[in-house]
Amino acid sequence: MLLDVRDLYVEFRTRDGVARAVNGVTFSVDAGETLAVLGESGSGKSVTAQAVMGILDMPPGRITGGQVLFRGRDLLTLKEDARRPVRGAEMAMIFQDALSALNPVLSVGDQLGEMFVVHRGMSKKDARARAVELMDRVRIPAARERAGQYPHQFSGGMRQRIMIAMAMALEPALIIADEPTTALDVTVQAQIMDLLAELRREMGTGLVLITHDLGVVADVADRIAVMYAGRIVETAPVHALYKRPAHPYTQGLLDSVPRLDHKGRELYAIKGLPPSLSAIPPGCPFHPRCPRAGDVCRVESPPLYQVDDERGSACHFWKETIDASPA
Repeated sequence: MLLDVRDLYVEFRTRDGVARAVNGVTFSVDAGETLAVLGESGSGKSVTAQAVMGILDMPPGRITGGQVLFRGRDLLTLKEDARRPVRGAEMAMIFQDALSALNPVLSVGDQLGEMFVVHRGMSKKDARARAVELMDRVRIPAARERAGQYPHQFSGGMRQRIMIAMAMALEPALIIADEPTTALDVTVQAQIMDLLAELRREMGTGLVLITHDLGVVADVADRIAVMYAGRIVETAPVHALYKRPAHPYTQGLLDSVPRLDHKGRELYAIKGLPPSLSAIPPGCPFHPRCPRAGDVCRVESPPLYQVDDERGSACHFWKETIDASPA
């Protein structure tokens, strides 16, 4: 097991009270595997990733429970001096907004080369040569000339390729990609996802792909974990989840994806809004929006029921949900 997150809890203390952003999240990733973490904005996906990477702002954030086991070592027990070498060298992150994540006053070649200077002790000349190689590898045209340019001189898709190059620079065992295709057009989205899949195959890297877009991960992920209100509400192999979801929230997400065979129909939308993380309702957090909610859902929080050997669903009525899905 490469990454094993167990019962992770994260909260934020705000003026309006305590926001419970992550509530007992458990998942695992093997080497060479892609896990997609899906959910609406505010479901806790990015906070989970930041806690795993050790870049959570504390305060106001606070990890109140759980374990993050990376290659068998609990990262949450390490002091910052011991954890810092793990970031970049063993596990890396691709951020959502590449323009904000990159330093605007340093050339992209210098930023890529810094990884090799700090972690590998290379000279600046050798580090620049490696930076150019990386830019070539992620298919940035005229890499040698463009290495001296600055982030604002690149398009959104090219900046995201630079972020990918930075993440893979030291050949980490795990990469976490947080919404890597946000604000990119569909053609560039497909190119970025193909690039991530290709690099995963070449390097045997484990990949955690965080997104709200089910269409993006259909051909890339091996497994999917669906998050809602800081919890994982369903986990399943990708094809099983798309074919027969076991949670009404997952079914709602799938129904809201535009389809060519539904031309002319009104696009489905899940009713209501996600709950405030400072006031998560009792029972199942999804029950105020759920078409299947019963009395038990309003008072009893469902565990992650074992649907089969590979699937779990945090729904009291998961059997009815699967039975209602098209075979």
